[in-house]
Amino acid sequence: MLEHGGRLRDAAQQYDIPLNEWLDLSTGISPWCYPFTLPGVASWQRLPEVNDDLNQTASRYYGTNSLLALPGSQAAISMLPLLRTPARVLLLGPTYNEHGHAWRQAGHRVEETYQLPTPDQLARVDVLVIVNPNNPTGRVIAREQLMQWYEQLPKRSWMIIDEAFVDSRPNLSLLPAINQVENSRILVLRSLGKFFGLAGARVGFALGSRQLIQLLEQKMTSLLGAWPVSGPARNVAMQALADLPWQQQQRRRLSNSNQRLVNLLAELAHPADGQSDFFCWIKSLQARQWQQTLAEQGIWCRCFTTPDAIRLGLPANESEWRRLKQALIKLFLATDQFAGLRSSG
Repeated sequence: MLEHGGRLRDAAQQYDIPLNEWLDLSTGISPWCYPFTLPGVASWQRLPEVNDDLNQTASRYYGTNSLLALPGSQAAISMLPLLRTPARVLLLGPTYNEHGHAWRQAGHRVEETYQLPTPDQLARVDVLVIVNPNNPTGRVIAREQLMQWYEQLPKRSWMIIDEAFVDSRPNLSLLPAINQVENSRILVLRSLGKFFGLAGARVGFALGSRQLIQLLEQKMTSLLGAWPVSGPARNVAMQALADLPWQQQQRRRLSNSNQRLVNLLAELAHPADGQSDFFCWIKSLQARQWQQTLAEQGIWCRCFTTPDAIRLGLPANESEWRRLKQALIKLFLATDQFAGLRSSG
């Protein structure tokens, strides 16, 4: 299994700190979960009803009826590479590592670029994969730029846009532009894990190209069978997607909390190098040491190596904010003094 955020039990064992004493800021998942009503007994007893209102509810939320419900967007990430013969895949990095891994495992040739793709690069690409907003850097590519790149791709090429972090700012989504393109070869992936805080429900959607959705549905049925999304998960997803007042409240809460984290890092003279409404990304050659120092205080963050950086998610309440601030003061004081000693020695 590739390295991800979470895996808190491993951290608890490694650092000998009880599980319930950790502050987990490693995943980028909203610290506020949608307050769903637990589905009734029938939802657990019966097989999932695939003709329930989930597709209609999702269609209203996403603004398109060309969609496919998934057991998490990770399912599509894993299966899409199985739909093509060996191809040339371009990733805009650094980004979520499951994309490149899935395409490589399926025998495709994957190139990851840290620069914006050139027309020459796009002309040679069979599949363009972009996470937007990006994880972990928070980079955002404008809708107009994405459509310009799509037009520069060869006529049989695909563009895959992972929008797992876009729900807090739906104006950034590519979906409205796709609706204007006839027979598009663009597929957008969405998830209820991040914005709705429902990662454990394992519900996501593929939206856009009808041809790619049909191929993906056939592959999913052959691999996972007739009921890939459970009945209780479908019920909870319908509640979350239909609750517009809660969604508006969640957007305000995420935006305000992210700005607070940005301000805190700037106050401590270690400003964020990237951000989304869900996290901040801070580059440092001492990233692994930073992760360990925070972990010794029971705070778990995500560490990256290309480039060296950590990602910090959002605290949920004032107690957690105070704990994080105290830990960061201790961390930066210790590492900055160590760096100063090394440079003066």
